[in-house]
Amino acid sequence: MRRTPIGTLVTAVLLLLVPAGAPARAASPPDPATVSAALAGVRTAGTTWGLDPATGRVTLGVDDTVGAADLAVLRATAERAGALLRREPGRLRPLIAAGQAIHGSGGARCSLGLNARRGTTWYAVTAGHCTATATTWYADSARTSPLGPRVATSFPGDDYGLIQHTGGLPHPGAIHTYPGQLPVAGTGTALVGQAVCRSGATTGVRCGTVTALNQTVNYAQGSVSGLIRTNICAESGDSGGPLYVAATGVVLGILSGGSGNCTSGGSTYYQPINEILAAYGLTVR
Repeated sequence: MRRTPIGTLVTAVLLLLVPAGAPARAASPPDPATVSAALAGVRTAGTTWGLDPATGRVTLGVDDTVGAADLAVLRATAERAGALLRREPGRLRPLIAAGQAIHGSGGARCSLGLNARRGTTWYAVTAGHCTATATTWYADSARTSPLGPRVATSFPGDDYGLIQHTGGLPHPGAIHTYPGQLPVAGTGTALVGQAVCRSGATTGVRCGTVTALNQTVNYAQGSVSGLIRTNICAESGDSGGPLYVAATGVVLGILSGGSGNCTSGGSTYYQPINEILAAYGLTVR
């Protein structure tokens, strides 16, 4: 905010009154809640924001698709809000296709995230941007082995959907680990710094750490909030696959999207699994 001449004069006088040798008072870091509120209106595609635990500051990430004009506006927004501007390599996008591949009637390919049930009815949980593309899903690329129909989709805002198991195919409580299977021991809540892996149909199993929680990503298709961020790479076709703890078989989330790739590296974002189970009244056993 621009000071009036009177305000400038008062400040100068106050500075003159500081006793010689008195230590300078460090500026207080911006309040994360205030900064987050200021960034809540950012809807520019190719951006992401949230608290970065490594610095204790809210960051505004910008990918390579953001043009110069939008970048200038976003930089000014970050400065006003007290956020740090961060570059996201490549392009933030939902990653269509994960765990073991599933194929939509419209040609989409995604990954199955988790098998869960409501009563005696079983469902495949995957990304909502996947289920939004097709009404019927199959276990093979030829689309001759039916998995079942889409019964729920939430995207954008959230990024999860359900496919009902009606095709008679086995649906084990396990994660495909290329090769082999890891039994699912349950679900949990991600923690910053936690060692995690993800499984996807395009790039298999990749591992890394949780770098932040409660992140918002502005895809071209819309915004998704409350996501887990990791330093694990992914590519198109990995979407919907599970984020899990390899040592225990506990599932933490399903892949929504990311930036970069598995050649140069990148970041990935996940919808927390317990939110999905609560939304649809599901259990994993």
